[in-house]
Amino acid sequence: MSKRVVAVVGLGSMGKRRIRLINQYDSTISIIGIDSNLSRRNEIEEQFSMDTYATIEAAISNQTMTSVFVCTSPISHETIIIEALSLGLNVFTEINLLNDYYDQAIHLAKEKGLLLYLSSTFLKRREIQYLIKAISDDPKVSYQYHVGQYLPDWHPWEDYRDFFVSDVRTNGCREIMAIEFPWLIKAFGNITKYTVEKHKYSTLEIGYPDSYSLLFCHETGIQGTININIISRQAKRDLIVIGEDLQVEWGGSPNLLCRWNNREKKMDKVTLYEDSDIDKNDNYSATIIENAYFEEVQEFFECLENNCLPSYTFQQDKKVIDLINKIEG
Repeated sequence: MSKRVVAVVGLGSMGKRRIRLINQYDSTISIIGIDSNLSRRNEIEEQFSMDTYATIEAAISNQTMTSVFVCTSPISHETIIIEALSLGLNVFTEINLLNDYYDQAIHLAKEKGLLLYLSSTFLKRREIQYLIKAISDDPKVSYQYHVGQYLPDWHPWEDYRDFFVSDVRTNGCREIMAIEFPWLIKAFGNITKYTVEKHKYSTLEIGYPDSYSLLFCHETGIQGTININIISRQAKRDLIVIGEDLQVEWGGSPNLLCRWNNREKKMDKVTLYEDSDIDKNDNYSATIIENAYFEEVQEFFECLENNCLPSYTFQQDKKVIDLINKIEG
């Protein structure tokens, strides 16, 4: 097999994570960094001893690349993804939030025989996979779910008004929905009906609601409530699934998954990770673990090798973002 060369576009925190994980997956893969910010390029060159360029065009004129990892702000994804596909490059992209260009991207990828891979990290979490299996075995349940974190704490190294969550098009609540809805649909079934209440309670300088309360009705007959906010001072991800014979509770991190033991009449801790590999960066919540991010990198390269579809597709995500558009109204 010829040497694989991939480019990571966007050298911020997520770009650095993907560089680490690609190296962890296969250290023989050659990685190029692309970012318009010179200081970021200099930092990456020093930290990872790799070549960097300001644009994809500059990189491809000097290197023979096969794939790109798109790790920039979601607002910029459309331009980068379409350019990469047009140049004959396979695409791995972080969460998109906007889908106006999906049909074009899907068509280009199919026409050129390229892989179009979209990150949906929570579908790789073992806790989520455990929940999906438990619910498939006993679907007579309902659920309550709360997800929240104070927006200025998302990227404590920069002002929240200076990154993409300040933009109404890619706002913080929208990102939470785009992260959570794919696995909620996988676990509980397609959403057939919903009601929504949304408000802005905070003094945050944002032009969108900071809190959503949703009631979902799924095609399986399951109903659930989900509360999403960007004002919770303590980062929260609290789920409870309730049925006559099944009760599962999850607090968002690997060591906070419990299941009702009917014989002993108590909640038992469920252990799924030998090494949860919690992100060592103190800037991140303890609910962030790298196992799932690594498994996405692994799946991307396996899809390339085996010419197969990823487990989560642009077609599926198009429906999710359409739903979010309706909820935001």
